[in-house]
Amino acid sequence: MKKVFFAVLIIALIAAPFGLKPYGIYLLSLWVVMTIAAIGLNLTLGYAGQVSLAQGSFVGIGAYAAALLTTTGWPLWSAFLLAIALSLVIGWVLGYPALRVQHHYLAFVTLAFATLVFLVLRNEEWLTKGVYGITGIPRPTLFGWSTKGPIPFYFFCLGVLALVSAGAWWLVRSPWGRAFTALRENAIRADSLGVDTRRYTLMAFAIGSAIGGIAGVLYAPLIQFIEPTAFNLNLSLNLLLMVMVGGSGYFLGPFLGAAVSVLLPEWMRFGSEGLYLIFYGAAVMVLMAFCPSGLLGLAERARRLVK
Repeated sequence: MKKVFFAVLIIALIAAPFGLKPYGIYLLSLWVVMTIAAIGLNLTLGYAGQVSLAQGSFVGIGAYAAALLTTTGWPLWSAFLLAIALSLVIGWVLGYPALRVQHHYLAFVTLAFATLVFLVLRNEEWLTKGVYGITGIPRPTLFGWSTKGPIPFYFFCLGVLALVSAGAWWLVRSPWGRAFTALRENAIRADSLGVDTRRYTLMAFAIGSAIGGIAGVLYAPLIQFIEPTAFNLNLSLNLLLMVMVGGSGYFLGPFLGAAVSVLLPEWMRFGSEGLYLIFYGAAVMVLMAFCPSGLLGLAERARRLVK
């Protein structure tokens, strides 16, 4: 059954852009980019249990790495390498407070980091162009295949999503993933069983942050203009919402949560006469109140009731 579902999903994702206008293809591409960022946060929060309000900052780091390099003639793959390296190192360092504080205290630490990154992006004009932003970000050409058009760039993003998903699938089923889960369930018990909780906490932040950087590298050429406001706290909160609504700790949670956050509001906007944000916000509040495990958690509960 699962194989059939995944096959249908893949076919739908491949066929979808051919029946859409450019704006619809843009929304699908944005869904792909946000899904990648949410996968990174799901590893940090959903599997390792470490609260982070800084994922949007790592998307910003990746986006600015892509913008600064590609507008000066560097290929996009160099931006991927730089964004992954920067996000890994910074994410590793950001993980150190998680060794001493937990839950809402850790959220405040990551919130402070997100504010710091936003201030740097806005005020260091010599590097980031500040509030004026960076324009003219090119889309890559790969082995003679140009991704300048909406559909080619969508498939490029979809290919990156496939690679990230495969890597995340392997990771959560590896000994690292089982250590992350043990860390989330009970860090003290995991430590008593020989799990190096210190190392795995730092790894959870570093890997999740690096995936956020990958999403940022795709975001810059998708929009082709970036400025600091796009990477403020709102983006981090939106990514957190995607993970929580889809189902924190479920592999498909980021996919579903990003669809709810990116695609559903646009669909509701055309049929609700301007009230779509009220309906959307109310639906999310009800879901979080009655099923904190998200939509996939709700589906699993329903499946158990049927049995």
